[in-house]
Amino acid sequence: MDLDRAGLADFLRTRRAALQPEDVGLPRGRRRRTEGLRREEVAALAHMSADYVARLEREVGPQPSPQMLSSIAQGLHLSRIERDHLFRLAGHEPPAAGVEGEHVAPGLQRVLDRLDDTPAEIVTELGETLRQTRMGVALLGDLTGLRGPERSLGYRWFMTPGARDRHPAEDHGFYSRMYAAGLRELTARRGPGSRAAAYAELLLERSEEFRELWQRHEVGIRPREVKRFVHPEAGELELACQQLVDPAASHTLLVYTAIPGTPSHERLQLLSVLADAGSSAG
Repeated sequence: MDLDRAGLADFLRTRRAALQPEDVGLPRGRRRRTEGLRREEVAALAHMSADYVARLEREVGPQPSPQMLSSIAQGLHLSRIERDHLFRLAGHEPPAAGVEGEHVAPGLQRVLDRLDDTPAEIVTELGETLRQTRMGVALLGDLTGLRGPERSLGYRWFMTPGARDRHPAEDHGFYSRMYAAGLRELTARRGPGSRAAAYAELLLERSEEFRELWQRHEVGIRPREVKRFVHPEAGELELACQQLVDPAASHTLLVYTAIPGTPSHERLQLLSVLADAGSSAG
């Protein structure tokens, strides 16, 4: 499959022009003359340099890698069909379709973009965080840069020092049972060649606690409606967790809210101030 530089450049330009700042959660500003998004805005959304985007649109530079294309597809809020088209224009086979894919549907991404003042994240069925709001990062830490098995919250829970620090100690036993039971369900559903099965095998080798829980063969343990968090600066928070599911990709948008007038609501407002301070410092 050959790289179609002209087709790739034209597709990127037209998709950028079709998006408005409000479509991706950005302010419009007063002096906007560009039709659609600016290159630097696309670059920021795709976590790459504006010069790289400009070179692709000018039909120059090296062939983009699949990783770069995936980032561009998310930054431009492409549908899966559009993403696959982008890959083919760039001379690559599109990623295989399936529940282990990491391309976030544009609709789910748009909802997340509008939750800037709320802790929220998009996760896979294995608890791998794909996207977070700034408040999500403030509450849980930045989880999108993790790689390998540690991307999975269930794996981190058993294997990573400090992974349990954001929950009260009295809740740890419940979470251990829930993660073990959830991984057992996923392993049965997805089969022996799945990532769920691979994570289960790793944990069976490396964690005595997980082995003991696995032997119970528990299933059906679901998250509690209200989750308790311990934040190092804001203190303890009791937050309700609402879910919006994309069944085609098995991705879930998790939104954490507090009842107005409660201490948790006040602490969530403090968390917002801390998040703003962190953004300013960065």
